Amino acid sequence: MRKKALWILAAGVFSATACFGEGVPSPAAALETPLFQQFLSPKPDAHSLVYEVRPGDNLTRIARKNGVTADLIQRVNGLKNNLLHPGQKLKIPTYRLSLVIDKSQNTLILKGDENILKTYVVSTGTDNSTPVGVFKITDKLLNPTWFKAGAVAPPGSPQNVLGTRWMGISQKGYGIHGTTEPEKIGQQITAGCVRMQNTDVEELYSLVPPGTEVTIVD
Repeated sequence: MRKKALWILAAGVFSATACFGEGVPSPAAALETPLFQQFLSPKPDAHSLVYEVRPGDNLTRIARKNGVTADLIQRVNGLKNNLLHPGQKLKIPTYRLSLVIDKSQNTLILKGDENILKTYVVSTGTDNSTPVGVFKITDKLLNPTWFKAGAVAPPGSPQNVLGTRWMGISQKGYGIHGTTEPEKIGQQITAGCVRMQNTDVEELYSLVPPGTEVTIVD
């Protein structure tokens, strides 16, 4: 019988019976395209707009207005902090970002419109336990705490299988998260969730906002 994931979200805390498993070591290297480099470049292009900061603006407000993350604006524009001043010009990427997860290849593709920006190696579920379909990112957590069978695994604990980031999808109980076993990335070893290298999930977390479409295929 397939294990059923049970995640309970309460003030950034999860309880779970899934999203981990056994496997063998596998190399895992992300591959970025020149378009990804252009995407993160401060130089405006055909897939961006130039926004002039207005009085009262802040990164969160600008990001929400343009459907991107504040982290993305900060990274693209090389901002050292979140301080802005009126008249400042910012590059805002206009790609509609989406994710495609291929279970047979254990890859996660970051797309901008129909263009492939970057491909990450991931782990997916054993026994076909990762759901197939079109979903959306519903929630994001930084350094989540993990609860399992009454035991608490705080952020940074070797027992915390979520790693450093969590992005829940609209299939209840499933999401994309980091790992405490980076050597096992690239295998079908989880109980349903999609697992990434912590450095990879941290980057993806900073790029995609809630509402981003996630397509999972066999």
